[in-house]
Amino acid sequence: MKKALLLGATGTAVAIVMLAAGFLAGRQQVEIADVPAPAAQASPTNVAELDRQEVETIVRDYLLTNPEVLLEAQQALEIKKQEQERLASREVISEARAEIFNSAYDGIVGNPDGKVTIVEFYDYNCGYCKRAQEDMQALTAADPDLRFVLKEFPILGPDSHKAHIVSMAFRALAPEKYGEFHNQLLGSEGRADENAAIKIALSLGADEAKLREEMKNPAIADAFSKTYELANKLSITGTPSYVVGNEVVFGALGKDVLSEKIEAARACGEEGC
Repeated sequence: MKKALLLGATGTAVAIVMLAAGFLAGRQQVEIADVPAPAAQASPTNVAELDRQEVETIVRDYLLTNPEVLLEAQQALEIKKQEQERLASREVISEARAEIFNSAYDGIVGNPDGKVTIVEFYDYNCGYCKRAQEDMQALTAADPDLRFVLKEFPILGPDSHKAHIVSMAFRALAPEKYGEFHNQLLGSEGRADENAAIKIALSLGADEAKLREEMKNPAIADAFSKTYELANKLSITGTPSYVVGNEVVFGALGKDVLSEKIEAARACGEEGC
């Protein structure tokens, strides 16, 4: 936040400098035009030094007198940036709707045939995802028409990556038990890694030899690659992040916020507003 504020302040100062420089340049041209030619031939170095001193004084005095302009500029910049990202995300969602909502390599909980879909990008070692797990469970329990798509998005190190490989392999072998596997691994207190994920998979009846063989499936790495690419297009860099209707929702904002987004998506229909 401090870095962003500094950048905003710098941009504001630069803008003021440019305005001041323009003002001085214009004034200088008028002043030079009003004097005889020999007197107007001042040293370029002296003129440059004078301009710089005057510009610095103008900028300093303005910012000291109006420090709130820095915050106003930063807020305006943030609003503009958010709007640009929102419009860009809508375009990506429109173009990649099938990959976002109906990809064959994603897990599904809730009603697989539900008429309204929410997509979550998550990491098994994300603390916020663990807290948001209750939101997912509450939403799917309360809404029998809700389809909850889970995009495996391991971004928190090698342990996460290996745990998600096991998750992908288990879902391929026992899709009917994937929801239970997901809830157990995400809800576990320890760090999710390959061993923890395999232990849960075996407790749910997976054959270890088949599971380990499926973990070698190159389709898993391909799925991760596609998810990373999609997340990049949607400006998703953290978890949990959601796609609901034509909107990307960042962070664990709680069940009530997600419910509002879901209802808005339901009102807009499958193709969105």
